[in-house]
Amino acid sequence: MSLSCFDLGERMLSVAEARAATASLVAAPLPSEWVPLAALHGRVLAESQVSPIDVPQNTNAAMDGIALSWPERGTLPASWSLVGEVLAGHRHEAALAAGECVRITTGAPLPAGADTVVMREQLDERDGGVRIHRAECVRRGQNVRMAGEDIARGATALTAGTRLGAAELGLLASLGVAGASVHRRARVAIFSTGDEVTAPGEELPPAGIFDANRFSLRGLVTEQGAEVLDLGILPDDRQRIVAALAEAAHQADLVITSGGVSVGEADRVRGALQEVGELGFWKIAMRPGRPLACGRLGSLATPFFGLPGNPVAAMVTFLQFVAPLLWRLQGSTEPQPRRLTALAEESLASRAGRVDFLRGRLRSDTEGRLWVCSTGRQGSGILSSMVAADCLIEIDPERAGVAAGDPVTVQPLSDDLC
Repeated sequence: MSLSCFDLGERMLSVAEARAATASLVAAPLPSEWVPLAALHGRVLAESQVSPIDVPQNTNAAMDGIALSWPERGTLPASWSLVGEVLAGHRHEAALAAGECVRITTGAPLPAGADTVVMREQLDERDGGVRIHRAECVRRGQNVRMAGEDIARGATALTAGTRLGAAELGLLASLGVAGASVHRRARVAIFSTGDEVTAPGEELPPAGIFDANRFSLRGLVTEQGAEVLDLGILPDDRQRIVAALAEAAHQADLVITSGGVSVGEADRVRGALQEVGELGFWKIAMRPGRPLACGRLGSLATPFFGLPGNPVAAMVTFLQFVAPLLWRLQGSTEPQPRRLTALAEESLASRAGRVDFLRGRLRSDTEGRLWVCSTGRQGSGILSSMVAADCLIEIDPERAGVAAGDPVTVQPLSDDLC
C-alpha cells in the first residue's frame, strides 16, 4: 500500500514539496447539492451560473431628473415640454416626440426613444415645461444605464469554483436565482491527544494543560466553511487512538489530530496512523511546525493530518496545509494562501534552509507602502502573539534573516486585508 507520489520516506521535505504532496490527497471535490439562496454564504459553486436576464433588465436612469431624446440637429434646446413622469418600477408606454421629456427617478426605465437624462439640479420646471440650465454642458447618453451593461443575458455571471460571499449572493439575487448547486461542506473530525491535556472547565491537574488546540482548530475549520465533528481528548493509549482513527475515517472527509507526532516515547499518533492507514511524510523544514504527520486512513483513504502539539505550530501548519486541502475538497479554484509583499519595519531573525513563519502586524504609510513588524516573542506556545497578529511573515529558506527595510512575503490572516 503506497501513497503514489507520497513515497517520500523519512527525509525532511521543503514547504513547497509538502504543499505539492498534500494536494494529491484529494482527487476530486466533494459531490454537489442544491442549496437555497439564503443558505449559500461561504459555499463554493459546483456549476457556473449563466444569467437568464439582462442586468439591468431595462435601460434606465442613473439619477433623478428628466429623460429626453437627443434632437436630430445635434443642439440641445434649453426648453422642453413635460409630458409625464416615470417612477422606478413603472413604465411610460408612449414614445417621446421631438421636444418632449418626462420626469424620471433613479432606476426607472427610459421611455421609447429617450437616450439622455439631465439631473434634477440642472432643471427649472414651470408652466408645464422644463428649462435646462447650461444646456450646452449636457452630453448625449449621459446618466443612463444600458440594459445588460452589468451582465448580458446568456453570459457567465459566476464560474464554478467561486466561493460565495456577500457580493456574490447579491449578484445571484439580481439574476432572480433561488438557489445554486454547490459542493457539499467537508466533514472534519478533530481530536486532541495526550495524558496532560485537560478540557476547559475541568479542574487542571498539577502537570496538566488546558486543551487550546481543539478549539483553535474548530474555529479554523469553521472559517474554511467546513463542518466539525468534535471527538474530544484521547489519552496516550495507542489502541484507543487506533480505534478513534478507524472510526473517524468512516465518519469524516478529513481527520485532524494535534500532538503525538514527533519522536518522543509517548508520541503515539504517528505509530497509530501506520497501523490503521499509511504515512506519507512527517517532517517539514519549517518553523514552527516541523513535525506534521500526513497520510490516509482506512479503506476509504480518508486524508489525515497529525498536527504539532504546540498551539501556534498547530495553527500555522493548519493554514499552510490543511486549509488548502479543505478548499480543494469543497471545490475552490484558489487553493493556496494569499500573499502580499511588505517592507520589514525591523530586522527579522530566520535561518537558511527552512521557511520561518513569524506572527506579524501590517500597516500602511502615507505613501501607500505596506510595512510589517513582528508581534514580539515567537515561541510556538505563545498564543497571545497569534492573537496580536493580523498576518504571517513568510521568510523563504534562502534567507538567513531579513534586514529592516527589506521586502518580505506576508500572508494576511483575514480577507479584510487582501
